[in-house]
Amino acid sequence: MTAEQTGLRIQEALDALAGSGAEQAGEQLVRDLMDFYGQGLARIVPLLPPPALDRMLDDPAVAGPLLLHDLHPEPVTARIDRALASLPERVEVLGFDPGTGVLRLRRTGGGCGCGAGDVEAALACHAPEVTAVELERAPQLLQIGTRPPLTAEAR
Repeated sequence: MTAEQTGLRIQEALDALAGSGAEQAGEQLVRDLMDFYGQGLARIVPLLPPPALDRMLDDPAVAGPLLLHDLHPEPVTARIDRALASLPERVEVLGFDPGTGVLRLRRTGGGCGCGAGDVEAALACHAPEVTAVELERAPQLLQIGTRPPLTAEAR
């Protein structure tokens, strides 16, 4: 189950409690569990050897909770690069504005191309600071080929 799916299930459970008087108790339960797991992660992360932790950071099930508890060891730019490396097509970072959350990219690889939605999905777990993606279109190449022979009518 992804972090997004888990979040939705928790929200649905809290919504089901709404109006029953148990809503506040449910929210407190979620806060307490989050705090408990965060404390455990905070004790585990420093004990991991850097090569093992680095490999684990590619896994959204590890990276997401580390981000949630502000324990992720990489800065946002490294996390953006990690997310983009998972795409089938190469893109170049033109800039990231932390104030607005806008990430500007340009395609550098061939292929059919990925859209902003694909990029946003790759970034969702690794760099939630990115709130919008501007994907610059690659310049269109001029296709040069032979022209079909002129017909008698076209001459």
